[in-house]
Amino acid sequence: MPKMKSSRTLAKRIKVTGTGKIKIKHAYMGHFAPNKTHKQKKHLAKRGLLHKTDVARVRDMIYKGL
Repeated sequence: MPKMKSSRTLAKRIKVTGTGKIKIKHAYMGHFAPNKTHKQKKHLAKRGLLHKTDVARVRDMIYKGL
């Protein structure tokens, strides 16, 4: 039986913290930047934590075969 591989596209877009939480990059940063306020761009530039309802689905995609 072949190996179960993790989703490489997802693995490149997220980071897992030491406590196991999943950090993600915010959306809405790459387009129409001049229309956004400085405060909005500053907050979107920071990494955020993945919502708890999505954690199980994303973990399944990352930890295939572990």
